[in-house]
Amino acid sequence: MGIELQNHQSHHEEAGPAEEPISRWLINTPEPPSMWQELVGYIRTNVLAKKKHRRNNTKNSSSNPVYSCLKSVFPILSWGRQYKLNFFKKDLMAGLTLASLCIPQSIGYANLAGLDPEYGLYTSVVPPLIYSTMGTSRELAIGPVAVVSLLLSSMVRDIQDPVTDPIAYRKIVFTVTFFAGAFQAIFGLFRLGFLVDFLSHAALVGFMAGAAIVIGLQQLKGLFGLSHFTNKTDVVSVLSSVFHSLHHPWQPLNFVIGSSFLIFILLARFIGKRNKKLFWIPAMAPLVSVVLATLIVYLTNAETRGVKIVKHIKPGFNQLSVNQLQFKSPHLGQIAKIGLISAIIALTEAIAVGRSFATIKGYRLDGNKEMMAMGFMNIAGSLSSCYVATGSFSRTAVNFSAGCETVFSNIVMAITVMLSLEVLTRFLYFTPTAILASIILSALPGLIDVSSALHIWKLDKLDFLVLIAAFFGVLFASVEIGLLLAVGISFARIMLSSIRPNIEALGRLSKTDIFGDINQYPMANKTPGLLTLRISSPLLCFANANFIRDRILNSVQEIEEEENEQEVTKENSLQVVILDMSCVIGVDTSGVVALEELHQELASNDIQIRHANNMGFEKEVSDVFCSALFQKYMVDEDDG
Repeated sequence: MGIELQNHQSHHEEAGPAEEPISRWLINTPEPPSMWQELVGYIRTNVLAKKKHRRNNTKNSSSNPVYSCLKSVFPILSWGRQYKLNFFKKDLMAGLTLASLCIPQSIGYANLAGLDPEYGLYTSVVPPLIYSTMGTSRELAIGPVAVVSLLLSSMVRDIQDPVTDPIAYRKIVFTVTFFAGAFQAIFGLFRLGFLVDFLSHAALVGFMAGAAIVIGLQQLKGLFGLSHFTNKTDVVSVLSSVFHSLHHPWQPLNFVIGSSFLIFILLARFIGKRNKKLFWIPAMAPLVSVVLATLIVYLTNAETRGVKIVKHIKPGFNQLSVNQLQFKSPHLGQIAKIGLISAIIALTEAIAVGRSFATIKGYRLDGNKEMMAMGFMNIAGSLSSCYVATGSFSRTAVNFSAGCETVFSNIVMAITVMLSLEVLTRFLYFTPTAILASIILSALPGLIDVSSALHIWKLDKLDFLVLIAAFFGVLFASVEIGLLLAVGISFARIMLSSIRPNIEALGRLSKTDIFGDINQYPMANKTPGLLTLRISSPLLCFANANFIRDRILNSVQEIEEEENEQEVTKENSLQVVILDMSCVIGVDTSGVVALEELHQELASNDIQIRHANNMGFEKEVSDVFCSALFQKYMVDEDDG
């Protein structure tokens, strides 16, 4: 289909034979590809895309397509060849420091997830090893985290109570982990990372803050050594359960141990923040606390005086859990839904943490490879008695401060945890649960980002509304409700801005050829007899066409009413309406009909309409009637 622009064509013909008319490159639009061609093209460009080899690659690697494919899937084949001895020394120290923090946190997070302590340690072995071969972040520390543990605990409990049947509960958690990994791998394979962006920065800040408070309230059970406690996560139920439990007999020794070591850990963290060279003090504090608390309980027989202890931790390495996956469960749909939510939360947290540290180090994080690495490590984890793992902000910060050079520090950490599973499990029998609660509580302040919340409030009030919705939704309802509220408000905001776009009146800035919004630039000059309006929407479609038409007619009516009040002469009255279409890149038939109705309405009042800067979206119009309409009402270049 061709669109002939006579005014533009005549203008270019007058300019000289060397210049081609605009119509030469606006006509003969190629036939659109078929659905099959689009699918094949998408797979070629997105799934099977191959990056160009660098010039410094060896001939063998550049000529071997199998090796090139393996390098794209396993980045360790690239950085491993340039690995140096001084890197190993730094990674070894970082990995050992990381393990000292990871071991007590993993036990605490497993307890938060409703699992036995060893499963938190299992999750710090297999997933970090898989990620080390496939991940692109050098600093990201992989393992269990508080938010995902809370998410699993709160949502899986709706299917199975871990108290009544812990084995069935554990099997469902493994199945959720498998689905989470499968979804993450699919996101990376088909480059669907934009789905993670549905959880905006504001929603994530609010969600993390609400989850931190809920997690903290959940730890009151271990801190006070309470026996009767609610399984719900909302703040009202938890506080009510605490007040009712305090009326029952409870041992204050649990609170003394927990609060004492909580103060010790927070003090160590304060010292580490004041002096960056002493980063190892806050990193070692949780493990030192566990050792000291365990020794105190063991030497004083405090468990006989009411101090609750961890008791049995199963020794040995990860056990296979393939036969425990519940693919024939009647709740499979609900399990898959929990897996999807867990996948998005885990990916969002890991990629945000990884990118922040990659920016500091000056390299780029490959989001799609990160998703595939996360996916395969969680799939492997679900087959080896692990639950959903992701990147931890607190442990990544420790890893970075310890001077890690590569992801090899994760391998060192995993091996250390593996050895502790074989050696230290008997020693951890007397570990008080109050110390685990204090370790989790000490990590929660890092999840509450007050400065980001204040920054969002100053920048965008609607974004702050999303933050508040996620925060209070998690706090007073549930984790799932908080996420749904945040995503729902974000979508509503996008829909509202698309359906109700701004129509801006423009004026010319003095001594320039620039036109600006008269509300933003009050000094802009209006031209008598002309009304210039800009449509601030990329689409003129069925969803907003009637709204845009009515807004334009209302603007014209307001101008006419002002002219009647001021008794403006006919020569200076409104005669032409110019629509600036520079923002519009697409239009459908509803938009064309709305423009035609607008022309007829204005023509009945002896007002002409012109369209400017609409070359960008005219190529999108595939209807002959639409091209004729724009040919009839387009502003010529000579008219400005």
